Amino acid sequence: MAHLLGQLINENPQIKTLIDNLVTEVGKVNQQIKGIQGQSPEHKERSQKMMDQIAVLRGRPLHYPYIGSGAGRGPFVELEDGSIKLDLINGIGIHLFGHSHPKVIAAALRGALSDVIMQGNLEPNREYIEFSEKLARWAGEKSRLKHVWFSTCGTMANETALKIARQKNSPARFVIGFKNAFAGRSTMMAEVTDNPAYRVGLPEYNEVLRISFYDKRNPRSAENTLNELKEHVAKHENNICCFVFEPMLGEGGYQPAPREFFVPLLEFCKSKKIALWADEVQTFTRTGELFAFETLDLGQYLDLVTIAKTAQVGATFYTEEYNPKPGLIAGTFSGTTVAMRAGMEMLDILKNENYLGPQGRIQKIHRRFVDGLNRLNETSCKGKVQDAGGMGLMIAFTPFEGKKEQVDAFLKKLFVNGVIAFPCGKDPLRARFLVPAIIQDQDIDLALEIIEKTIIEGV
Repeated sequence: MAHLLGQLINENPQIKTLIDNLVTEVGKVNQQIKGIQGQSPEHKERSQKMMDQIAVLRGRPLHYPYIGSGAGRGPFVELEDGSIKLDLINGIGIHLFGHSHPKVIAAALRGALSDVIMQGNLEPNREYIEFSEKLARWAGEKSRLKHVWFSTCGTMANETALKIARQKNSPARFVIGFKNAFAGRSTMMAEVTDNPAYRVGLPEYNEVLRISFYDKRNPRSAENTLNELKEHVAKHENNICCFVFEPMLGEGGYQPAPREFFVPLLEFCKSKKIALWADEVQTFTRTGELFAFETLDLGQYLDLVTIAKTAQVGATFYTEEYNPKPGLIAGTFSGTTVAMRAGMEMLDILKNENYLGPQGRIQKIHRRFVDGLNRLNETSCKGKVQDAGGMGLMIAFTPFEGKKEQVDAFLKKLFVNGVIAFPCGKDPLRARFLVPAIIQDQDIDLALEIIEKTIIEGV
């Protein structure tokens, strides 16, 4: 009986035809989504009722009046109010190939035909093994990482990494992290996250030691950060279990740092036997390589790496040295069969369709988008589209002077005008985009036109 379902799904022409037909029919609907359009009057009242309902159910309203209809095409999404918007935040980075990619839909349908919806770490199906093998092999190409463990989201992947680091380096308990970092929404990850607003009313555990991230305006930035690190280690010798870092801070403002900034920090931690953990929940698949540690050539230093978002599940990678003792990590859920199939399909597309590398599509998207923002700052929006940059598909700029009230108003007006973005950073606050890899040049140009229009309108 083994593999009969797999053979049925992959080889039975009727099943294959059914899936192909479903994808085709969905595609016909989504082809009607041809560009940005405003709210539809006939859907306005019903949509508002849904917005009011979700506000009651959650106890607070949504950040944007966004309820998707379930239809979309590439970077475009249809909302329940009938509007169509250019989605450049994509669930904060979940939908790497935007909306309704036919290969991703077909993979999800194949996963949905499996015997179980949710796979677990106790009783996995073959998708669990296939996905684990792909991830472990790719991660190990340019690092010492050997093993991978699934969880349901980035927060849980990070919790797994911290437990592994603490067990290996017991009884050390302190964590070193960057100022303005984000790590997740659990109690401990809210502690690692450097935003007091995310832990109002929670107890302070005082287990996180912070150092400054790279500041391109300060020629002594790397030296100063290394000195901060050394001071913490001197004060808490043998009581620091790990150094966790995002290769580029997400909520910290999408300001990249060069390899030369990281290397002295990592080498010093190595000399002190402090575990090195790269939090790639957001950077995974977005920097021009699968992992940002490949883009920055830091893989040889790492003991732990965490990912999520594009993978559709959370995953923690670790070296043989950091392979935990039985019982430390588990979890009933590891991810749905649909998510695993869709995640594998997206990674295969990246690997096989010329998205990666210095001349891959991701870097071309980055250059076109950032160059366009810089042109706006030099012409029609002079001085109001500042400091455009980021890494790969993660792009940000500072609107106006970067004051919170200005940027919030700009982003809300941008949403109304048809482009979905999100804030990041503080002092200045910035507008960030998690651009889908499927975006076409004309769609980038359209986004730039709407950004220009919104800036000129003012706040």
